[in-house]
Amino acid sequence: MSDLAPLLQRFFTDKLDRHLDASPHTKAAYADTFRLLLTYAERATGIAPSALTLADLDADLIGGFLQHLETERGNSVATRNARRAALRSFFTYASYRAPDAIATISQVLAIPAKRAHHNPRCSGGVMVAGVSVTG
Repeated sequence: MSDLAPLLQRFFTDKLDRHLDASPHTKAAYADTFRLLLTYAERATGIAPSALTLADLDADLIGGFLQHLETERGNSVATRNARRAALRSFFTYASYRAPDAIATISQVLAIPAKRAHHNPRCSGGVMVAGVSVTG
C-alpha cells in the first residue's frame, strides 16, 4: 500500500471532520479536488491512484495539475486558487506526518497563488483609459 492513501484518508477524517468540523460543501470541494488530481496524476505518471505515493505528487506534477485546470478544464483563476488552497491544506497536514517527504512538501507549498485580473466596474458611465467618464 502507498503512503498516500492512508494519509489522505486521515486528512479527511482527522483534520477536516474532527479538528476543523468542515462543512459538507468544503469536504465535497476538497474531495473533488483530489479526485481531479488523482485522475490527472494517473494520466501524467501512468501510476494508478491506489499506488501513488506522496513523493509522486511533487511540485512539477501539482503545477501541471493547476495549469491543466485552467487550460484544459477552463477553470477560472479563482477556481484554480481554491483547488490550490485545498492542496496546501493537505500538504501542510502531511508535513507533520511525513517528515521524510518534507523536501517535496516544501516545494509544493511554495507554489504561489495566481493573481486574478479584475475588470473595474463603473456605474452609469464608460471606462476610458481606466477613468470613469459619465455623460
